[in-house]
Amino acid sequence: MTAPSPVTPAPPADLPGTLGALRAAGHAYRTVKQELRDNLLARMRSGADRFPGIVGYDDTVLPEVERALLAGHDMVLLGERGQGKTRLIRSLVGLLDEWTPVIAGSVLNEHPLHPLTPGSRALVAEAGDDLPVAWLHRSMRYGEKLATPDTSVGDLIGDVDPIRIAQGRTLGDPETIHFGLVPRTNRGIFAVNELPDLAERIQVALLNVLEERDIQVRGYQLRLPLDLFLVASANPEDYTNRGRIITPLKDRFGAEVRTHYPVDLDLELALIRQEADLVAEVPEHVLEVLARFARAVRESPSVDPRSGVSARFAIAAAETVAATALRRAGLLAATEPADGVRPEAAVARVGDAVSVTSTLRGKVEFESGEEGREVEILGHLLRTATAETFRARLAGLDLSGFTALVDEDAVIETGELVSSAELLRQVGTVPGLAKALDRLGLGEAPTPEQVAAGVEFVLEGLHLTRRLGKDVTDSGRTRYGGRA
Repeated sequence: MTAPSPVTPAPPADLPGTLGALRAAGHAYRTVKQELRDNLLARMRSGADRFPGIVGYDDTVLPEVERALLAGHDMVLLGERGQGKTRLIRSLVGLLDEWTPVIAGSVLNEHPLHPLTPGSRALVAEAGDDLPVAWLHRSMRYGEKLATPDTSVGDLIGDVDPIRIAQGRTLGDPETIHFGLVPRTNRGIFAVNELPDLAERIQVALLNVLEERDIQVRGYQLRLPLDLFLVASANPEDYTNRGRIITPLKDRFGAEVRTHYPVDLDLELALIRQEADLVAEVPEHVLEVLARFARAVRESPSVDPRSGVSARFAIAAAETVAATALRRAGLLAATEPADGVRPEAAVARVGDAVSVTSTLRGKVEFESGEEGREVEILGHLLRTATAETFRARLAGLDLSGFTALVDEDAVIETGELVSSAELLRQVGTVPGLAKALDRLGLGEAPTPEQVAAGVEFVLEGLHLTRRLGKDVTDSGRTRYGGRA
């Protein structure tokens, strides 16, 4: 399986079209690993971004990857799910030359100065400098296979093509081989995702590809000095549970690089901002709650640490919260009078995060003794994350104006379908509100929806720090009032 890529651009018109023109232009053959090394060094010297879109690995994983590339080592990325292993692997394509010459029509992307198969060598000898040269974009020089137990040697390496046998070729003729994914990615990067899931007898087929650079198909050997960079990903748990990487294959990989989840809160937030496709505005303090929530889930003793909690958990949580805000705006538009009333804008509130505890529980592997308590555990961790964010953002601020809003008989009611206008009517003018909004990053001319998001966060934080009472009605509305 090859990773989907955008439409391949047409090669520039000034590129050489024949082998003679290619030689006259001074083109020199380089292996894939030489390309990666030279282009990586060029980016280092220019200060350009070497791995665009990779967050949180600058001081840990990327230096190890760069050392492997500079050394010309095939490598394994080892880490739990959702740590960006596939994203990192695919980013390596950007270190290849944008365009590279190939023998026109070659299945194996053979370089005109370095033909591999007997047929291509004969073609080069016959055509000489008039040999047609095609140009391959780097986006087409990447192959990827998700390792599954049903993967065959034919899928990866190749098999005899019965149609070509029927056409009269002999079984020993190399032209009878239908090449698999690995040879077809010659002069490129080939990735095997979840390598331990590949059956051990199939892993053996990769041994010669990595070291001896030949392949064996149906009992006869073909010397095929493939030029490629092989990279694989694996989960540490896979070594013992679902499978393992056989020792000879591990030995042929030059580097094993451990990946990890974001090491601090800022990196978690940066990853959410970069990856989440938000359909509504999600204020910074709500994103921080979700980032702390994801980190708390990873560290919880109720969650299986061997499985990990993917970075996609926090990303999906942000998208779910944004969708909840958009749903509120859509439903309120149908119930509010259209004339003279400003429609509700979609801005997320901290109360919208409650929805993620049920919708995202399937992304988390809990310990066996926690069956039936999944939503309860996630709800507790979400409240903890909200309280931590409240203390981090509003510590030391005088919030007595909010506690004075309610007494034993007064309440402030909010909820998923309570409009910002309705919430702000209940609150009125609150001493200290402006300072609270400023601490939450909402201080410069906030909209009513942003103010409502800030007010609800303060009320929830006061409840979690035992300064306000809270009750949830049968209709799903939340009432803040009285003492905790």
